[in-house]
Amino acid sequence: MNREFARFLFVGVNNTFAGLLVIYGLKAVFQAGDVFANAIGYLVGLSLSFVLNRSWTFRHEGNIAAAGIRFLGAFLVAYMINLAVVLVLIHWVDIGSYLAQALGIPPYTISFFLLMKYFAFGRLETK
Repeated sequence: MNREFARFLFVGVNNTFAGLLVIYGLKAVFQAGDVFANAIGYLVGLSLSFVLNRSWTFRHEGNIAAAGIRFLGAFLVAYMINLAVVLVLIHWVDIGSYLAQALGIPPYTISFFLLMKYFAFGRLETK
């Protein structure tokens, strides 16, 4: 398996757990609402993903602000791919929503990896 992809998967699992920990912690300790807890949890997870993927997975050394903007764009595109797959499976293929959600994960993961590798953390800057 590609070393970068293995690192990307490792980071993804860890930022998912970190985000869930924040969500559950905000709900349990501070009685935060679901929307607020979810938003903060995702913010933590995405931030951790950016930092670890930039520094460890792809070893990007270019402009951090530009990479951050491209990273958010890559996330949004990957998320839209995920959502499109899920909705097509539910409404056109007549697959149950739980299975459709699970089947939406691989296209999201692969597209997010490729977008980060070649767009967000690719060698786009001129030196």
